[in-house]
Amino acid sequence: MPKSYNKPPLSYQDQLQQLKSRGLIIEDEYYFLHLLEVKSYYRLSAYWFPLLKDKEKHLFKEGANFSTAYKIYCFDRELRHLVLAELEKIEVAIRAKIIYIMSHRHGAFWYENDQLFSNSNKHKRLLEKFYIEYKRNDEEFILSFKKKYCNPLPPCWMLFEVTSFGSLSQAYSNLIPGIEKREIAKAFGLTDTVLASWLHSIVYLRNVCAHHTRLWNRVMSIQPLIPRKTRNQWLNSKLNVNNTTYFALSMLIYLMNNIKQENNVVIRVKQLLKKFPNIDPRAMGFPQNWEDEPLWK
Repeated sequence: MPKSYNKPPLSYQDQLQQLKSRGLIIEDEYYFLHLLEVKSYYRLSAYWFPLLKDKEKHLFKEGANFSTAYKIYCFDRELRHLVLAELEKIEVAIRAKIIYIMSHRHGAFWYENDQLFSNSNKHKRLLEKFYIEYKRNDEEFILSFKKKYCNPLPPCWMLFEVTSFGSLSQAYSNLIPGIEKREIAKAFGLTDTVLASWLHSIVYLRNVCAHHTRLWNRVMSIQPLIPRKTRNQWLNSKLNVNNTTYFALSMLIYLMNNIKQENNVVIRVKQLLKKFPNIDPRAMGFPQNWEDEPLWK
């Protein structure tokens, strides 16, 4: 039977002494205490976890030092910044394509039409979510629309600029299978089922990065579909693992190649790995021959 947690909080100095007693070498104790204060013990612990030899007793390997763990932390932080920058471009492109195709086929307020959605209950909940996001938004164009018009919600080209990407992902996923859904997916070189799963995964990946949690060796909880056939270059190697950082990065590269062929995502990832030579790409799910993949060249 699980027991109640009863460990007391430790002072910064006690945290330092505890780690030293467990075998972690801390070269600059003054700087380490500063990091504990501004970043917290628990956040940093994710990065010295790979240095443990006994994960139950929290004992470190011989020669384990904090500088190694902190380099992993710095790599992870820069990786998250890189991923967030690319996700922004992808999200904007997907919003634009959904708005354009659906509004030209079904009008400015197509998202209100429950006949366009597979699950009416999900559609109802989504409309409620749209309304909440719209009501609390203070963008100038939204405030202007509220003053000028009596509609409960604005046209899609306004609404989808102020809704979360999670809401947009849910809207696309719930669209009835048809020409519009396929046309949106085709713009990104995918089938509609694969794009729906990738959008769900992107929402999860964005949340990981936005909340500053560990990305570099994460096992992804949301696992996107592995495409069987793509319009453009995908990974040549047969994959049966889709929950790694490598797969997530490959997914971003593929989408960016469809949005803007001349992009530097691959170059930036390679430069980041070169900047932090202590990072083992295998811990991120990179296969041995990853640099031979045309997608990664």
